[in-house]
Amino acid sequence: MTLPFTRQFDAQLPGVAAAIRITSLYDAQVFTRRWVIRNKDRNLKSLLRTLERANSAARIEEAMDEFKRALAAHALLSPRTSASPAISASHAEPEATATHDKEWP
Repeated sequence: MTLPFTRQFDAQLPGVAAAIRITSLYDAQVFTRRWVIRNKDRNLKSLLRTLERANSAARIEEAMDEFKRALAAHALLSPRTSASPAISASHAEPEATATHDKEWP
């Protein structure tokens, strides 16, 4: 289930330079899995279980709100800017932080 464009947001994963666009519950789950790997916090593991168990629209809404609160509490919720490109969490690779410096003629 993809979020409406107005509900999508960017988040910063610790140690990754580019912001990651969260567009769906699946993106939130992938982001949280990677976040748990980097930060062995029990609260994050509980958040991941909440995201994985969300099976109705109401529970998904609650889980996404809890996810946003956790991001804000850890200062990982990025303000939306057009200057910094964001990538979807489901397509992000930790090693994929190369920049494209080449100029086209």
